[in-house]
Amino acid sequence: MRASQRARGEDVALVDALLSADERRRSSGVRFDELRAEQKQLGKLIPKASGDEKAELLKRAEQLKADVKAADAERDAADAETQELLLRLGNLVHPDVPVGGEEDFVTLETHGTIRDFGAEGFAPKDHLELGQLLGAIDVERGAKVSGSRFYFLTGVGALLELALVNAAIAQATAAGFTPMLTPALVRPHSMGGTGFLGQAAQDVYHLDKDDLYLVGTSEVPLAAYHMDEIIDADKLPLRYAGFSPCFRREAGSHGKDTRGIFRVHQFDKVEMFSYVAPEDSRAEHQRLLEWEKQWLTSLELPFRVIDVASADLGSSAARKYDCEAWIPTQGKYRELTSTSDCTEFQSRRLSIRVRDGKQVKPLATLNGTLCAVPRTIVAILENHQLADGSVRVPEVLRPYLGGREVLEPVAR
Repeated sequence: MRASQRARGEDVALVDALLSADERRRSSGVRFDELRAEQKQLGKLIPKASGDEKAELLKRAEQLKADVKAADAERDAADAETQELLLRLGNLVHPDVPVGGEEDFVTLETHGTIRDFGAEGFAPKDHLELGQLLGAIDVERGAKVSGSRFYFLTGVGALLELALVNAAIAQATAAGFTPMLTPALVRPHSMGGTGFLGQAAQDVYHLDKDDLYLVGTSEVPLAAYHMDEIIDADKLPLRYAGFSPCFRREAGSHGKDTRGIFRVHQFDKVEMFSYVAPEDSRAEHQRLLEWEKQWLTSLELPFRVIDVASADLGSSAARKYDCEAWIPTQGKYRELTSTSDCTEFQSRRLSIRVRDGKQVKPLATLNGTLCAVPRTIVAILENHQLADGSVRVPEVLRPYLGGREVLEPVAR
């Protein structure tokens, strides 16, 4: 765990503080049990005693009462400190994860062909210019109504989102996922138990009056869906595909991706979520990645798969793969989907267990973005644009867009 904290760039001393607190919790628990046992024994002796002996026993009983109360308080305090420190620890990093920061990822695969717009005789327009030509994106009125990093999807922009969501849900359903429409507001225990009130807390919207959190991903309600439950082993794997609005403060992103809809405060997303036996989590992680690759391939997007470095994992993930699509006007790959193996991290915090025969133990949870709508629209518009500002529709989306093969610019 010390090595894992070090790889994450987190406080290694937290591990020793936790061990110390846990030792105090254990020793104070033993002390409490010993005092309670003596108190019970004394309770049996007092009725049988008389005279000075009884007076002495009563005196000892009074002292024991105070000692038991103090030991109980000490035990509770040590337990609370242990739990508080435990919640600050990230998941144990998988040993194969590359160590380092955001730029220390390892590229695992590259798919598709990057278009040479120069050879085609025109310079690519960025997604915002294309969105405005198509009457699909309105960021000016989004900012007027709600502030920066908000937007309207209008006309074919709104239809394109609905097409993407329907196509993504159709793929997930065909793969055996149960479609879910999830709450966008959750209680603190749901948010904290999933791992989003640690290092990610600054990016979360909180409604103080109601003590509820706006979710940044449907991973949160999907993880908490089975909290405080025991699931029979023969019901695993459980796979859900959640659709929800997502809200992110984007703290620390000042000046990044300020143009268009790549980095925004509110967006819709289709998220895959799996509950599996702990020994099956690595295989399930690969399956989630394959479903993401299938989705991006169906959208005819060039993309790469990266093994995310340790300090960029997020507290709940033991390992994470990102699929990054090529964005022509930026000249680089940008994250479109990610999938994380959270092993037993979330299930322990949310008390989700599996019953296998007589054994009851924590299970493993995994998540994988299938379609984060705005970023996917960015990639589709830029990669499938034509010289006149129109955009070719990938075949997989055409049935959900009334058979349209091309999105045409609107008359101004």
